[in-house]
Amino acid sequence: MASDLLQIKNLVKHYPSVKAVNGIDITLQAGICFGLLGPNGAGKTTTVEILEGIIKATSGEILYKGQPLGDQFRKEAGIMFQSTALQDFITVRETLEMFAKFYPQQADLDELVLRCNLSEYLDQDNRQLSGGQRQRLLLAIALVNNPEIIFLDEPTTGLDPQARRNFWDLINDIKAEGKTIILTTHYMDEAYILCDEIAIMDHGKIIAQGTPKTLLQDNFNDVILQLPGSELKDIDLSEFTTHEHDGLIEITTCDVNNVIEKLLKNNVSLSRLQIRPRTLDDLFLELTGKELRV
Repeated sequence: MASDLLQIKNLVKHYPSVKAVNGIDITLQAGICFGLLGPNGAGKTTTVEILEGIIKATSGEILYKGQPLGDQFRKEAGIMFQSTALQDFITVRETLEMFAKFYPQQADLDELVLRCNLSEYLDQDNRQLSGGQRQRLLLAIALVNNPEIIFLDEPTTGLDPQARRNFWDLINDIKAEGKTIILTTHYMDEAYILCDEIAIMDHGKIIAQGTPKTLLQDNFNDVILQLPGSELKDIDLSEFTTHEHDGLIEITTCDVNNVIEKLLKNNVSLSRLQIRPRTLDDLFLELTGKELRV
């Protein structure tokens, strides 16, 4: 039976001009990947920084294994920051050895190197690493103390699709060991694939929480039909909910047969028709809006 590893009770962080975190509650079970999502300015980065012990909350309580954050948490937590400056003029091997010395408990560095696919780059200067190599090194640093809970703050930002998927495999391997992961990401496909549970934040509050599949089922009972706009000229679609995006017309409906019947009556070719289920992208926009955040 899963146990509660981290409990967050009525967490608040107020700055003079903004309520960054405005009373959130989360209970995090051991051995899961928990995703914290939200638009820019939603409060998720502030929340994670409080959990990591980087900044102090205005009020609220955080318990790790039933105790306030302290020495045990610091020894057993691993953090991969969104942006980390690596020491220049030293190698990957020297970097790992340096960070390992910061902790009383250390992972087997040889196994860590193999897991993060760093064997070919051990004697390479940090400055010469590619984006994917650098991210794998930062993940290895986060794992260097064999942590029980790992914070990954937008770990795949800037990576190409192949590097992203390789990184997903690494995260799934870590989770398979029973370690607990807190992930922030702007990639909804990443959250859907990796996370057992997600929470969506906006304006300092959690506005939705649950498994990805459950949240989609609870919020949508329709699908999206997509056709090129050029195929739908002069056709009256006012009876349907439609949206135009990148030259495509999206028709939202609970009755696919009705839409297809309408299209066929108007001699619309269905050869380029695509039907897709609702995604976390749809849910994210539905809950947080489509206006640009800065």
